[in-house]
Amino acid sequence: MKSCLIIPFYNHQAAIPLLLAKLQPLGLPCLLINDGSSVPCSKVLRDCTQQHAAWLTLIERPQNGGKGAAVIDGFKQAIALGYSHAIQIDADGQHDVADIPRMLQRSQNQPAAMILGKPQYAADAPKSRVYGRQFTNLWIYINTLSFAIADGMCGLRVYPLTAVVELLKSSALAKGMAFDIDIVVRLYWLGTPAINHPTQVSYPLDGVSHFDMWRDNLQISKTHARLFFGMLPRIPKLLYRHFR
Repeated sequence: MKSCLIIPFYNHQAAIPLLLAKLQPLGLPCLLINDGSSVPCSKVLRDCTQQHAAWLTLIERPQNGGKGAAVIDGFKQAIALGYSHAIQIDADGQHDVADIPRMLQRSQNQPAAMILGKPQYAADAPKSRVYGRQFTNLWIYINTLSFAIADGMCGLRVYPLTAVVELLKSSALAKGMAFDIDIVVRLYWLGTPAINHPTQVSYPLDGVSHFDMWRDNLQISKTHARLFFGMLPRIPKLLYRHFR
């Protein structure tokens, strides 16, 4: 099993140096994808890359394409470099780096599975985010006809790249914030097992969130609708899998 980190990045210049400092002791190679950040933020990334040159590779996207577009570029590079698994972690510092070794161990035990972070929220978590997440997860239960995926939006997860290769050949995935939802449902449809790993989630260290309530909720709603109609012809197969 050969694993790497993938970090999609867009204008989180205050949080990224601390996140990289926490990741360095893990000894994992990292692909940092700059998704068209501002000039000052891009400079911070280049400085970080020089500081961590032994294990950090910077991939520059000329324009902002959204989280999904950045992660997909990371997947393609990871696949080209021969990695078997990729650990996606958000750049804003909200995820607990200490969970990564435990998630990798679970992945090593079941290499064909996706290991998905299941958020454990602190009391300061915005209620709108928590309730919105519950609504999204309800649609994931519907679109998989299963409770196998406990949370579809957590930005800490391990992907088996063999399944990702197959998926990228057959599906055009959402490029923005709906990407996390789209890919886990479609991987599940392909037969990829889901293992849920409880993980503590805090809110961004730099106070920056790129979630746009209207734009991103509209995109997420469209993704749920598209997945719903994609689920309908798969009902017999999904039910067979569920009851088997």
